[in-house]
Amino acid sequence: MGKFVAVIDYGLGNLRSVSKALEAVGTKVKVTNRAEDIVRASAIVLPGVGAFKRAMDNLLRLNILPSINRMIKEGKPFLGICLGLQVLFTESEEHGKRKGLDVIKGRVKRFSADVKIPHMGWNQIEIKKPTSSNQPASQHKRSGPGKPDLFKDIPDGAYFYFVHSYYVEPQEEAIVVATTEYGQEFVSAVNKENVWGVQFHPEKSERLGLKILENFCHNVS
Repeated sequence: MGKFVAVIDYGLGNLRSVSKALEAVGTKVKVTNRAEDIVRASAIVLPGVGAFKRAMDNLLRLNILPSINRMIKEGKPFLGICLGLQVLFTESEEHGKRKGLDVIKGRVKRFSADVKIPHMGWNQIEIKKPTSSNQPASQHKRSGPGKPDLFKDIPDGAYFYFVHSYYVEPQEEAIVVATTEYGQEFVSAVNKENVWGVQFHPEKSERLGLKILENFCHNVS
């Protein structure tokens, strides 16, 4: 099959929309829950809509966590979307404390009762870290394989589509790439080495959402 992106099917992802969006930017996609496909993939996308506990239970039941962790440690590009971002964290307070993958240190917390839950619809992001598209030319760094620049050519203040009741709270401020306002400032995108995570849904975010996916797949397609 050559180079392809593995979209992990663990029973909670918007798989058709995500895979179609990736194909729309010229990427070969394999929707899978098989460890051998994850290991062979050039990059991995973990989508997700639903409950944190069920997500972790399903990932454990499928016995694919060792392969996911191995690929992350080996430097494969990894993108977590919505719930797929949240399970990367140490733990969630959803339905009592539940352990996550602990790839990123921090917690998943529920929005306060002062705002309508879920947070649903279009909202803006504020980019907190410079990307190659807004750095001076002298500061540009070549991404190289495994290091996509997810926000290349994405303007600050761009709108993306959100659907979620919980948000991530990283321990390390340095990994925060973007934030969004919804009754409070919350983290809407993170990056730790080869691992990216976004709280919004790029597959539902029209032109700029496709640009995010194109950037992620830059070294894959």
